Amino acid sequence: MFSRIQDVAALVGRVAIGVVFLAHGLDKWETGIGGTADMVGSMGIPLPTVTAVFLIAVEVIGSILFIAGLALPLVGIGYAITGLGAVFYVHLDNGLLGEGGYELVLVLALAGLALGFNGGRLSIDHLVFGRKRAANKADAELQTA
Repeated sequence: MFSRIQDVAALVGRVAIGVVFLAHGLDKWETGIGGTADMVGSMGIPLPTVTAVFLIAVEVIGSILFIAGLALPLVGIGYAITGLGAVFYVHLDNGLLGEGGYELVLVLALAGLALGFNGGRLSIDHLVFGRKRAANKADAELQTA
């Protein structure tokens, strides 16, 4: 019973984090790679075009995968990189709290990272890889018995 609640909580968390990142990604998508590159370049972020492509890919494609529960660790790491970059390049001078503060960005990045490695059983990753792990574990137990 408790494990079902954990899985539902992980799903709800993944959907919430994924929707927030997706909303930011769709803004960048509409701005385009050039406009996003200009924006990040004006903030002093190196390799603005590469950064723009990375941001759009993580925040749009990654968010769709994250909500579905596919490639969770990879997307979680992408969220952490994206969020921590935003903390250090955009929000750090504004402090932790208040207008422009980094508290929300930090929480989103690290929650995405945590859910990337603990996405629950209601995910495609669990359906594909969780069953393989369980089968491998059962095989290993049979071999040691």
